[in-house]
Amino acid sequence: MRLAIAYDISDDANRRRVYRTLQRYGAWRQYSVFEVDVSKSERVELEDELESHIEPSDGDRIRIYRLCQSCLDDTTDLGEDPPSEQSNVI
Repeated sequence: MRLAIAYDISDDANRRRVYRTLQRYGAWRQYSVFEVDVSKSERVELEDELESHIEPSDGDRIRIYRLCQSCLDDTTDLGEDPPSEQSNVI
């Protein structure tokens, strides 16, 4: 299944861990946004790992959207292509 994952993480170290976790599963698309292709079991593992890297009391949030095939077919990219690597990860 294809997922779009957006995150807002306050702590640099936690943000780095979230980024590196997501990088193992998929492609960085924009600041704090990834697209990943995972099986159902991989999704559970991914969610568990991401949850361990955030601190909700600090306002950290991760939002996961499932992208159906018709959603993917209707996706439009405007502007430049996504960068080949993250430039804002400390």
